[in-house]
Amino acid sequence: MKFRPLHDRVVVKRLEGEEKTKGGIIIPDTAKEKPQEGQIIAVGPGARDETGKLVPLDVKAGDRILFGKWSGTEVKIDGQDLLIMKESDILGVVA
Repeated sequence: MKFRPLHDRVVVKRLEGEEKTKGGIIIPDTAKEKPQEGQIIAVGPGARDETGKLVPLDVKAGDRILFGKWSGTEVKIDGQDLLIMKESDILGVVA
């Protein structure tokens, strides 16, 4: 992929949710919620503070993250459905 996000934005690929419930019931595609977990594909260089100094992001490509249900903007790049969001939309990194 030849895409680099600007400033404090990141490109995220959603990780697919479970196909079954814990009880073994198969969930059809129409009833599934969009997953709120993803993997960072690319990160921007960082945001600038009040003095103009570049502040790097706390996340890096390859991190698994959790984000809000309505976070980011959905885009299609190279045939993949991806999200572009600000670092502030990320709730946390999954260790």
